[in-house]
Amino acid sequence: MTFNKIRYILVISLLAGLAGCAQSAKPRVEPPPTRIEAPANQPVPVETKSPAQLKTVIPDEEKKAAAAAESAEENAAFKTDVNGPGALLEEALTAYQEAKTCREGGDLDGALKALDKAYDLMLKAKVPADSPLLQERNDLRILIAQRIQEIYACRMNPVANGGNAIALVENKWVLDEIKSFQTAERASFIEAYKRSGLYREMIAAEFRKLGIPEELSWLPVIESSFTARAMSRARALGMWQFIASTGYRYGLNRDRWVDERMDPEKATRAAAKFLNDLHTAFGDWATALAAYNCGEFAVQNVINVQHINYLDDFWDLFSRLPFETARFVPRFMAVVLISRNPEKYGFTLPAPYASLKYEMIKANRPVKLTTLSTALGLDASELAILNPELRFDSTPDAVYNLKIPLGLGEKALQAVENQPKYVPPEVSYSWHLIKSGDTLWGIAHQYGTSIDMLLKLNAMQRNSMLMPGRKIKVPGKGGQPAEY
Repeated sequence: MTFNKIRYILVISLLAGLAGCAQSAKPRVEPPPTRIEAPANQPVPVETKSPAQLKTVIPDEEKKAAAAAESAEENAAFKTDVNGPGALLEEALTAYQEAKTCREGGDLDGALKALDKAYDLMLKAKVPADSPLLQERNDLRILIAQRIQEIYACRMNPVANGGNAIALVENKWVLDEIKSFQTAERASFIEAYKRSGLYREMIAAEFRKLGIPEELSWLPVIESSFTARAMSRARALGMWQFIASTGYRYGLNRDRWVDERMDPEKATRAAAKFLNDLHTAFGDWATALAAYNCGEFAVQNVINVQHINYLDDFWDLFSRLPFETARFVPRFMAVVLISRNPEKYGFTLPAPYASLKYEMIKANRPVKLTTLSTALGLDASELAILNPELRFDSTPDAVYNLKIPLGLGEKALQAVENQPKYVPPEVSYSWHLIKSGDTLWGIAHQYGTSIDMLLKLNAMQRNSMLMPGRKIKVPGKGGQPAEY
């Protein structure tokens, strides 16, 4: 096996499941050499050099040949020296792959034995600081650490889904969050618990499809309190708190009428895929949850700066994470522990709300949900609760699968046709004076809007220059109506 192949396997294994990887740089294409023809009957001038100059000037071709020979000689030495770092890393990689096979076959003891062997071989590989093998050694160390953490997590808390478990603990930080839910956050916790009944049955079913632990269905308690239209300061939206870019990455679209981040079912499917990808990348659920909160690359950067002989464990990385992320995992564990055994932690939890039941009709024209609810004899908010992804509480000006209470299909189809066509209000705008250092993202954040909206209002492209001293339109009440 060549060392380029080793590097390929390591990098692919390390980054499997993560989107947004940097593309490989295109190879540089050298122009063909230009042949210079001498005029007829005229000799080609030859540059003369002193013996000293001849010794120091080496053509590029000779340099390349010498470098290639040196590299080949170095690689050959790595391959033939059984105690050399290259051979040891190759053997360690073989042991790692053996551990992976054992783990997939359910042989945890065999997997740990193979991982111990791989780690021992990796430590014996004394790689110089300037060697190209150094990065391969670091990547292998991270892979081994992640697999060991995953196996110990399964042993600490085995479950019926093949050992794919969340390692719950009751350390200082988890107990602090439990105390917070027992006191200052008690009322909000109970309210979120009641709302969980609307969606947890659906969430658990989606998670079972991917083999994800059902305990993760409690995650919206700390993300959004099971509120479908929740929005954070960072403009993360919906029950699963997706930012726009991650939402697009996992198939959640948005337009003038609909934002699928607020669709409980579509957002749950996206969250299941995202969580599964993060677990594949990091090997344990605690680290995967941290990455869900602050981003996989932020967590990977924390892991990468650890000492080479350091086996990564979430609680050792804990103190190096952003404060909000450092609280995120203990809060989640506190919620799961309370929900499993409320009496132990001083709770008498009420019955959760019944899960949402509905059927769907195809609405083909924009109708305000409140007027449609009145026509169907429903509470004014009932259709909005079933269809929280509709930004104007109106069906869009296109065919749309509208959720309605069971048994009202025929009546709802007729009512849609009889309702007046709804025209959403135009977005009004005011002006923002561009200052030095302004960016589209910063302006959008300042005015609580999106970059896409700024681009539409100003007929701009994403690469448009923001010139200090000029003005651009920003959404705002009381301004002039904007056209799309």
